[in-house]
Amino acid sequence: MTRTDASFRLKVVEQYLAGPDGVRRIAARHGITFGLVQSWVARYRHHGPAGLAHKRGRYDTAFKLKVLGRMQREGLSYRQTAALFDIRGAGAIARWQCQYDSGELGAPAPAAERPSRMRKTPAPPKPAAELTLDEAREELLYLRAENALLKKLKALAQEDQAAARNASRKSSKG
Repeated sequence: MTRTDASFRLKVVEQYLAGPDGVRRIAARHGITFGLVQSWVARYRHHGPAGLAHKRGRYDTAFKLKVLGRMQREGLSYRQTAALFDIRGAGAIARWQCQYDSGELGAPAPAAERPSRMRKTPAPPKPAAELTLDEAREELLYLRAENALLKKLKALAQEDQAAARNASRKSSKG
């Protein structure tokens, strides 16, 4: 999609506000999505023509938490919240919500505690001769638990297969 200038957005909003045509008809007339028209209209209603201008900026953590708190308290959608706070993309608020839910948004964690975005490869196991007694016991417990889990998984799979066979036998007899 190509970017539109503020005068075009203002023209679309004014057509919607002045006429009997709905959002979908206005959007089709201009070859844009109706959701875009809805967001322009909402931003215009909250902030006037300034709400339709291009805006770039970074938001600090306190602002993001304020936005998420208000959205939660008032039960607002991402789009409604974006219009209310003059945020150009409702998707940004969705990202902030995910960051908040995962604990990434808030007081910045020290670098050592910050979750890594890259998958860590497990360290290669030590040779058995180099293990201490405690490490060997810990590995033994881990391997026993893993073995028990795999046995349980195999038993469940066999039960599912047996149930499927029984069901197919009953359906072929009936």
